[in-house]
Amino acid sequence: MKVQKGFTLIELMIVVAIIAILAAIAIPAYQNYVARAQVTAGLADIRGGVTAVEEAINRGEAVTIDAALAGLRTSTARCGSISVTGSVTTGAATLSCVLLGNPRVAGATVNLIRDTATGAFNCTVTTRPAQWNDQFLPTGCGAGAPPAPTP
Repeated sequence: MKVQKGFTLIELMIVVAIIAILAAIAIPAYQNYVARAQVTAGLADIRGGVTAVEEAINRGEAVTIDAALAGLRTSTARCGSISVTGSVTTGAATLSCVLLGNPRVAGATVNLIRDTATGAFNCTVTTRPAQWNDQFLPTGCGAGAPPAPTP
């Protein structure tokens, strides 16, 4: 009786085909996961300024609000540029991050906009690149203008 050693060509071809099918499914899912993580990281980069902005508005310390007052840098590894605009007198404030990284999200702008009626900061994503997909939005973040306050 002859003992078989190794694999036949057809067995190897079947394994390669299975791996190719799995890769065809896994790679796009992974790229979407990375894009969503980059949007969330950009949001996290500007989220730290919310407390300082809210405190400045409540105390009436400054006339205008900027990145230095909010304690934020003007750029990070995830945000090509960070801007903070607002006015203590009106209570309006916007913290923005222009994203870097994955081509699916690069150039998108993540915003935290203060609702002057409620004082809540609403997340929106504007200036989206062509490859943008709304599945990249972090939980609780809207695709356009912030929701209107409920009476």
